[in-house]
Amino acid sequence: MARKAAAGTGNIRKKNVKRNGKEYVYWEARYTAGYDPGTGKQIQRSITGKTQKEVAQKLKEDTHEIDEGTYREPSRLTVGEWLDIWQGDYMRGVKPATEKVYATAIRIHLKPALGAVKLQALHPHTIQRCINEMDDKYASGTVHRVYMVLHLALERAFQLNYIPINPAAKCELPRRERKKIVPLDTSAFLKAAAGNRFETLFQVAFFTGMR
Repeated sequence: MARKAAAGTGNIRKKNVKRNGKEYVYWEARYTAGYDPGTGKQIQRSITGKTQKEVAQKLKEDTHEIDEGTYREPSRLTVGEWLDIWQGDYMRGVKPATEKVYATAIRIHLKPALGAVKLQALHPHTIQRCINEMDDKYASGTVHRVYMVLHLALERAFQLNYIPINPAAKCELPRRERKKIVPLDTSAFLKAAAGNRFETLFQVAFFTGMR
């Protein structure tokens, strides 16, 4: 009786194809993602790339997720589920303050707006509409920050072959607002400081340019 391949195992091979008389070379890895509970047959997945090293790295990442029990079928994964995976597994190298910013953007903005959408069904126009709606409610800096987090998360999903492109790549962002600088009214300030125990210190600072 043939022995079944264990889930998470895979192999890499070089492939040559001819199209319109021209030969193309690429690398392909095939691995077992598990078994269909209805038929008992193996669920086979494939990864392709230009170099053996690229394919080997992708294979290692996918099979590691299978071994750890964190692998999810790309077709069933939602944006919210992917953001949880990305936040838990791919943000460990960032600074605590940065991680807090990312987590806030995911919890307050991205999950409520896009969390239920299937990852593979996420369209650039859906993201653009989300950006436009945020632009009506929040400062441009907040919109840019939330978009950056989404772009990073989707770029990783693209690198892992969960999605064919990064749908956030060509979205249009609002122009960043520049804060208007209002110069200090020295006369009004000194008038307000009259009688203050630091009045003399303020006068010396203003009229001598001391810092």
